[in-house]
Amino acid sequence: MAGILAWFWNERFWLPHNVTWADLKNTDEATFPQAEDLYLACPLAFCIFMIRLVFERFIARPCAMGLKIQANGPQKAQPNAILEKVFTAITKHPDEKRLEGLSKQLDWDVRTIQRWFRQRRNQEKPSTLTPWLWNTKECWYNYPYQPLTVDVHYYYILELSFYLSLLFSRFTDIRRKDFLIMFLHHVAAISLIVFSYVNNMARVGTLVMCLHDAADVLIEAAKMANYAKCQILCNLLFAMFAILFITSRLGVYPIWILNTTLFESWEIVGPYPSWWVFNLLLVLLQLLHSFWSYLIVKTACRAISKGKVSKDDRSDIESSSDEDESPPPSQKHHTSATNGTNKNGTNGYLTGVPYPDEH
Repeated sequence: MAGILAWFWNERFWLPHNVTWADLKNTDEATFPQAEDLYLACPLAFCIFMIRLVFERFIARPCAMGLKIQANGPQKAQPNAILEKVFTAITKHPDEKRLEGLSKQLDWDVRTIQRWFRQRRNQEKPSTLTPWLWNTKECWYNYPYQPLTVDVHYYYILELSFYLSLLFSRFTDIRRKDFLIMFLHHVAAISLIVFSYVNNMARVGTLVMCLHDAADVLIEAAKMANYAKCQILCNLLFAMFAILFITSRLGVYPIWILNTTLFESWEIVGPYPSWWVFNLLLVLLQLLHSFWSYLIVKTACRAISKGKVSKDDRSDIESSSDEDESPPPSQKHHTSATNGTNKNGTNGYLTGVPYPDEH
C-alpha cells in the first residue's frame, strides 16, 4: 500500500519542477494545503446528504456576503532583480552585513533596502481582498508557495462536502435522462476540488467554484416558484438564471478561467504533468456548459412560444413504462382539469428546468 501511495503522489507528476512535498509542509510562518485536511469532507458530505433527503432536496445557503473592505492592499516593492534574487533564493531577513553589501552593490542606503525587504515580505502575506479575483495572474505568482487562508480552507471543505452529497444523491433521486452527464460532471468537479487543493491551486480553484455557484440560487428559486404555482415569478427567475448561466459559463468561464489556467499559468509557472490533467477537466466542464446552455435555450424558446416555462426533456423519468401506461389524450385532459396536477405530483407547469441539480 505504501508503494502504491508513493507512486500515486509522485512529486514529478503533481508539482512544478524543483518542488517537493516537503517544501509545502506547514510552518510557523505559513500554512499550506495538506491532503489529510480533506478527510473532514467525508462526514460532512454524509451530513449534507442526510439533510438533503430530510428536506426533500431543499438546501438553504447564504446568498449574500458583505464586502465592506477598502481596497487598500500592501504597498508593492520596487522591482529589483538583485534584491529579488536574494529574497527568493537566500533570505527574506538579511542581516546587517548583507544589507551593507547590498547597499554598496546597488548604491542604495541601508534604510531603503530594509524598506524594500519589508514591503516584499508584506506582499507574501495573505490578503483578505483576494487579489486574484481581480487579477488572475495573482493565482500563479509565487506558486506553489502561496499560504492558505482559513476562509479558503473551509470554503473548499464545504464545497467538496456538497458535491459529494450530490454524487450520493444521484443514486437515490429519480433517474433522469441526463444521469450519466450529471454523474460525469460531479466526478469532474470533485476531482478538480481535491487535486487543486492538494497541489495548492486553491486560488484558481476558488474562482472556478464561485463562478459555478453564482447561478444556483436562481434556478432553485425558480423551481420553488413553479411548485408553488407562481408561474410569473417562475418565468422571471428562469429568465434571470438563463442569462446569468449563459454569460458566466460561455463568456466569463472561457475568457477568465480557461485563459488563466491555460495561458497565464503556462507563462508564469510552466506546464507539468498534473497541469495537463487539470486543464483537461476544466475543458470537459466547458463542454458540459455548452450542452446545458443548449438545453436552456431550447426551453426558453419553448417558453416564448407557449407563454410559460414548460416541462423540459431533461426532466423526464427514464422509464418506458411511463409511456406505456399513459392515458389517451381525452383522459389526460380530464385528469388535468380535475386536479391540476400531473402523474408526478407537480403543478403541470414544470417538472424541472434544465440543470436543476448542477452546481
